[in-house]
Amino acid sequence: MRLTLADGTTHAIGPGGPPEVEVVLHDPTLPRRFFRNPDLAMGEAYMDGRLTIADNDIRSFITFALRNARGRQVPWPVAALGRLARRVRSWTLWNHMGVARRNVAHHYDISDELYGLFLGPTRQYTCAYFRRPEMSLDEAQAAKIEHIAGKLLLRPGMRVLDIGCGFGTLALTLARDTGAEVVGITLSEVQLAEARRRAREAGLEGQVEFRLQDYRAVTESFDRVVSVGMMEHVGLPHLGTYFRKVADILTPEGVALIHYIGRWSPPDTISPWFNKYIFPGAYCPAISEAMRAVERSGMILSDLEVWRGHYERTLQGWLDRFDRNIDRVRQLHDERFIRMWRYYLQSAELAFSEAHLVIHQLQLAKGRLTVPGTRDYLYAARNS
Repeated sequence: MRLTLADGTTHAIGPGGPPEVEVVLHDPTLPRRFFRNPDLAMGEAYMDGRLTIADNDIRSFITFALRNARGRQVPWPVAALGRLARRVRSWTLWNHMGVARRNVAHHYDISDELYGLFLGPTRQYTCAYFRRPEMSLDEAQAAKIEHIAGKLLLRPGMRVLDIGCGFGTLALTLARDTGAEVVGITLSEVQLAEARRRAREAGLEGQVEFRLQDYRAVTESFDRVVSVGMMEHVGLPHLGTYFRKVADILTPEGVALIHYIGRWSPPDTISPWFNKYIFPGAYCPAISEAMRAVERSGMILSDLEVWRGHYERTLQGWLDRFDRNIDRVRQLHDERFIRMWRYYLQSAELAFSEAHLVIHQLQLAKGRLTVPGTRDYLYAARNS
């Protein structure tokens, strides 16, 4: 990397040769800010234009930072204190109902049109499933729903709860394709309005109900519970509450499918920049943390699947659509927001490809034999 400081001095970082990335710091206080909180300082400086990158190559810059962070040697007392501070921050994410509603509004109640510009017609804001390498993003989103529907073992007339239903695509597809009755809950008014509009257009209002409701306020029983990309917003202190609620509302022969961003590494906190600007109150649990809560809920883990490589492609597709529609985005939002959103999508992609994030799918059941003993049932219908 070639680094130019605010006073004009230039530093070459690395073994020599042409620089992979060129960065200019326009604020003389940035080196000190980087030392205190590198993740937050770097994201804010880019958003504000106090840090610029040649050719706006965010990808190379963040990749450089992540790869070098992996190799750094930190004295053990400093490393131990850092781990302790991160754990303390994770346990302070008390997302009670009022806070959870505000956190959701911060990210999701921005602009319905913005989401349409980069999500496309499927309006799915979660990881796609590239079952075949040549799949398009929309095809992979459809494959994700098909895969989840198979794991839910749905039959006509079953009652399904979709926790964190987003814009309603999963709920509407399950109702249309399986004959199930689906209740979708969200804390986003923008998502709720769009989901209800789509239900009316599809003629599924009698079969699908969308509510503005916290998962903790649900009291009915359901044959199936599905939650895709929502558990990240629960917060570490509430994982036990979340899984106990799923267990409480499932019927004795019930099945749940919980799909969320997790990590293959030991427990850690999420990026301070992400927590402040993108997903307040969010937490991506290690499988050990999720399973501790599952075990105490009384439910049985009937299947665990780890997706690697899928979210990178999903995020690349979203960023490509965002950039292709940048003229319209500029009519909706200012340049600072645009830099923030591009930084978000690009750094999220690299958190999967260069760091520790993966997708976990937990299939949970009340009964030991509710789910077949092999995965053959998932592929029988597809191959018929």
